[in-house]
Amino acid sequence: MRQQTSLTTRLIIEPDRAFPRHIGIIPDGNRRWARQRGMPTAAGFRAGAERIPPVLDLCAAKGIEYVTLWMMSDRNLLRSAEELTPMVALTEHTVALLSELRRWRLRLIGRLDLLPTATAKALDAATAATADLAGPVVNLAVGYAGRDDIITAVRSLLCSPDLRDHSAEQIAQALTTEHIGDHLSTGGQPDPDLVIRTSGELRLSGFLTWQTAESELYFSHKLWPEFDEREFELALAAYRDRDRRFGI
Repeated sequence: MRQQTSLTTRLIIEPDRAFPRHIGIIPDGNRRWARQRGMPTAAGFRAGAERIPPVLDLCAAKGIEYVTLWMMSDRNLLRSAEELTPMVALTEHTVALLSELRRWRLRLIGRLDLLPTATAKALDAATAATADLAGPVVNLAVGYAGRDDIITAVRSLLCSPDLRDHSAEQIAQALTTEHIGDHLSTGGQPDPDLVIRTSGELRLSGFLTWQTAESELYFSHKLWPEFDEREFELALAAYRDRDRRFGI
């Protein structure tokens, strides 16, 4: 990976490389933002939630067709009730707000069965209300884990009608990456061209494990509530500065 200090925006950009089609976002650092200011953790979650619509607007303005936003991991759901309760409530509130704005076609991915039943139903209703929109697709990852996504995809593939009459050996011989990819939570979408993680952490933590095999990565030192248009432009400039050869 090239050093992110060389982020000079090119004056001439190849049209097919100007902007990614699909961006993944890991919005990390809400708790740290709150601690640095002597505020309760819930205040950090609120500040982070407030950044979501503006950042999605920035993506839409660049013509980015797909955004996958990791709102909660499956491990987040193991946090103490003191942290988890406001996090779940804010997730529900944020998804409802995004639905009401009607700027994006929302999709849920992840383990909704791990959420309180009322919350899962509210999230389902909010995203279903945007199904008629033609705008950018926003995948909202809630209770999400990349390995679980792969396991679910393989199970779905093996249970598909097309394979019911095939032996295990026949399936193994015919299995391709495309078969599994089609059954992932993002099946039918292009894999992320760029993944942005805030807060300075240099790992993906299981975010879209399968789909990010060829993704460009940008690690921002900004905490998520501080992530602004300038930092977004720096991430896009870093993406344009990469030579995407896909190992060829």
